[in-house]
This record gives sequence, C-alpha cells and structure tokens, in this order.
Amino acid sequence: MHRLLVALLAALDALLAAAVGVAVVLAPLALMWVVALGDAEWSALWPAAAAVWHLGHLVPISVTLPDAYLAATGVDPALATFTLSLAPLAFAAFTGLFAARSGVRAAESGSALTGWISGSLVFAGIATLIAMTSSAPLVSFETWQAILFPALIFAVPALIGAVAGAWRVGDDGPIDRLRAWLGRMPSAWAGVPALVLRGVALTTLGLVAVGGVIVVAGLLARGTQIITLFQASNVDAIGATVLALGQLVYLPTLVLWAVAFAAGPGFALGTDTSVTPAGTQVGAVPGIPILGIVPESTTSWLLLLALLPLAVGALAGWILRAQTPERDGHEPVAPRLTVAVSVAALTGGVGALMAVFSHGSIGPGRLAETGPQPGPLALALGLEVLVGLAVLLLAPLPRRGARGDRIAAGSGDRAFESTRAARERPSDALLAAAPAPWLVDHSEKETGDDRPSLLADRPTATNASPVDADDDVQARIREAWSKIEPVPREWGDGPETGPTGARDARPVD
Repeated sequence: MHRLLVALLAALDALLAAAVGVAVVLAPLALMWVVALGDAEWSALWPAAAAVWHLGHLVPISVTLPDAYLAATGVDPALATFTLSLAPLAFAAFTGLFAARSGVRAAESGSALTGWISGSLVFAGIATLIAMTSSAPLVSFETWQAILFPALIFAVPALIGAVAGAWRVGDDGPIDRLRAWLGRMPSAWAGVPALVLRGVALTTLGLVAVGGVIVVAGLLARGTQIITLFQASNVDAIGATVLALGQLVYLPTLVLWAVAFAAGPGFALGTDTSVTPAGTQVGAVPGIPILGIVPESTTSWLLLLALLPLAVGALAGWILRAQTPERDGHEPVAPRLTVAVSVAALTGGVGALMAVFSHGSIGPGRLAETGPQPGPLALALGLEVLVGLAVLLLAPLPRRGARGDRIAAGSGDRAFESTRAARERPSDALLAAAPAPWLVDHSEKETGDDRPSLLADRPTATNASPVDADDDVQARIREAWSKIEPVPREWGDGPETGPTGARDARPVD
C-alpha cells in the first residue's frame, strides 16, 4: 500500500480515537445541561467535557469550588481547592486498544513507521487543541501534561502494535534483521525472547481476568449495599444515568484494584486505610454507590485469593513448556530458568504500572490517597507468578517423544525402533540385530533377479536391538540364530558364516 495512503488512514484512526472519547463525555453532559440544569451557561460545557477526557488520560485536574457553593454546603474553605488524579481508565484503555490496532494495520500494509508517526502526530495535535481550548476558572491542569500524557497513551500502544505486526509479516528492515540475529543464536536460546514476551502477555491477560472475576463476584455479593447507596444519593433519572456512566468508566480502575486485592497488598481508600484479604481498615467511605463493593470486614478464607496469581503463573508455565526448545531430546535448564525469571520480573513491572495507573486522589483531605502502591504490588505479583511458573516450567516433566516414540541419535543416525514395533515384527528385530551386512534376509519378499536380498540392500533397516524386545521375541531370535550355518567361500568374498535355508539361494555376483 502507498505510504501516503497508510499515513492518511493512520491519521483517521487517531482522529476517530480522540473524537469517540470526547463524544462519550460530551453527550451525557449535554443531556444533563439541557434537562437538569436548564439555563446553565453553555460556555462551561466544553471545559467540563475536556477536563473529564484529560482525567481519563491520566492528566491530574485541579478543582476550585466557588464561594457560593462553599457557603451553601458549609465546606471548610481550606478544602476549596483539591486535585483529582484517579483516572477513569476506560478512556485510556479505549485509546490504547484503538492505537494498537492502528499500528498493526500500518505494519500489515508495509509502512509501520509511517503509520505510527502519522497517527501519533495527529493525536498529539488533537490533544494540544483540546488543551488550548478548554481552560476554565474552576478546572485547571498543566498544559504540558495535557498534551504529553494523551499523546503517550496513543503513541506507545501504536508502537507496540506496529512492532508486533511487523514481526508477524516482516518489514525488510530492522525487525527482519533482529529476527535474523536471533536465528543465529544457539538453538536452545533462539526462542527465549519470544517466549518471554508471550509469557508476559499471558500473565497480564490472566491477572486482568482474575481482577474481572473478583469484581463480578463482589458485585453479586455486595449488590444490596450498592443499591442502597444509589437510593441514598437522591438523584433523578438524569442524575442516575450520569452517575451510572461515571461509575462505568471507572470499571477498569476497579479491576486493577481487584488484582491488587487478590495479590495481597490490597489498596487504600484514603490516608491510613487499607483493604486487603488479611483485614479491612477504612473510615468513612465516600457515598459513591460502586464503592459499596468494598467489604466491611474480611475472613481468613480470602487469603486463598493469593492462589489465583499463582495459578496464572502455572498456566503460563504450562503453555510455555510446550514451546520450549529441545536439544538432542533434552530440555536445557538455563533457557527455561531465564524465561521464568524474566517473565516474573516483567510481570512485576506490569503490576507496578497497574498501581501507578489506578492510584490517585478522588477528593480533598484524606481522600487524596486512594489505590494500590506500586512497590508492594510489583513484589507480590512477581513472586507469586514466579512460583507458578517454576512449578511447570522448571519441573523435570516428561516431554513428547522423549520415551518410546523416538530417541535422537544425531543428524546422520537412524531412529531406534520402539518395543511395540519389535514385538509386532520379530523378523525385523532379528535383522536389525545382525552384526554383518552379508546376512541374507529370510523374508518371503523376492527381488527382481530371483535371489535373496541382502541386508545391506535394505534401505529401511533399523538399528533396534533385540535386548529391547520381550522374552518371547528374544526366544524367537535365539531360535533363528541357531539355524545359521557356514556359507561356502565361493558365494562371495565375505566371511565363512552366513544364513542358509533360502529356497533359491545362489552365489553373489
């Protein structure tokens, strides 16, 4: 595909990613502006929508409450200004997935670099335009963060998608040179980088799945408390709709909190609070309905949730074990150990990123500290996944083809015949046990010149030893050897011993 066309399509992807994200915020806010607020100032609609979009792309937002609101609610003026930094990760997740898909399409079109640069520049330009046109007295943010953070959330997944697509289809450039370099590595180590990346992808998807299952279980178990908080909010239909949508975009954030809860370190719901399987210590929880999912107390049975990340590591180890390279029928330990340690370390890094993305402030005072901490979560996930990986990736398990099927004897050697084959065809086992090539085959297969074929003429002769056969086969072999008699010297230049009994045997030319 022409590079210009690839660049235009990538730019369109970036435009759609930004437009859909803004529209998801702008549509419900406009509905609330029309139905609920009535004569509200329309000039504040765009800054409010832009602030939510920026917050969803990890940009901290500074909020200043007006004096009239402080006087009406009796809020302490010292708490009038606070920061919102706990991101509704649904926006970032959508942008990242859309960008990754755009990068893959650019790579499959043969212009990965062109598509990545075009899409990233267009998205950065859109982020700049939104930041420059959405200033407001009540909501503010750092301009450089409002430009850089959204641009990175698009550019990094787009680059990963472009590299993945180029790796799959080739690019006649650096990716192909990297693959060629990996191909020149020793056979036991050539597949290690790919196994590590595949393992990290498996553990990441597995941990997200674990978090999703825990969130669903919490919604089912604590549904009554969530409904009670909804009723206590005293909002009309429009307010309930906006509140429900606001909680929905925070659903990925809750999933990451659930991952931290399962791993053990848990998360905080305010300063000096903790929610872990070992115990829950929280004060007054904000009246947000979805926070009703947080258990008021815990039981020791919840400590078994730590087995879920371990099971994720074991599943990844089982999948990777089937793809580890073999050498001479054996699996080298060093490559497998490298894969296990690398996957565990990178999974810990992914856990730290999960904590960074799902940590922040949701209000003034003690609410400035919510979410998991990166260090403890990274350490816990790394160790738990490492144990699971080691169980199946490093254990000396039997491999396919290692016993009874085939035993590698070198590039020029023939394979040993299995015991079952020797049992079914004792004559072949006898011929394989013969020490000299001049012995005559006693089978009824006739050659073209009406003389018994020699063992040396058999192209499919095996090297199976009669020792591998059972007692019945060995008895037949001994009986056959007892019938071997000396062969006259005029039959050929070979030794004086050889088989007899062929119906039409005659001297060899």
